[in-house]
Amino acid sequence: MELSVTTSRTDDISFVTVEGEVDVHTAAQLRQTLDQEIAEGFVRLVVDLDSVGFLDSTGLGVLVGRLKLVRNANGWLRVVCTSDRILRVFRITGLDKVFSIHATVAEARAA
Repeated sequence: MELSVTTSRTDDISFVTVEGEVDVHTAAQLRQTLDQEIAEGFVRLVVDLDSVGFLDSTGLGVLVGRLKLVRNANGWLRVVCTSDRILRVFRITGLDKVFSIHATVAEARAA
C-alpha cells in the first residue's frame, strides 16, 4: 500500500496527515515531510495517524527523531491516533509514555 502525507498549517502549528502504511519502504516520505516542516520553522507538529493501517519500527524511528528535533527547538510533536493496532505498537515499545497521544486533531491542538 502506498503512503500519503499531506500538510496544512494554522498559526504556528503544522498538521501532518498520514494515510497508508509507514514501513521501511515509505518512512522516508514521512521523514522528508516532517523535516521540511521543521526546516521552515514549524516546531509545533500534530501528526495524524488515524488513517495509518501499519506502523513499523522504521516509522517509529522517524517520529522519535523528529520529536527530539522539535524539543531541542522548544517545540512539540503530538500524535493523533485511535487505532488499537497502532496504539498497541506505541504501548509495546513504551512510546505511549514519550508521545502525547490524542483522539482528535482538535484535542491535540488544544493540549
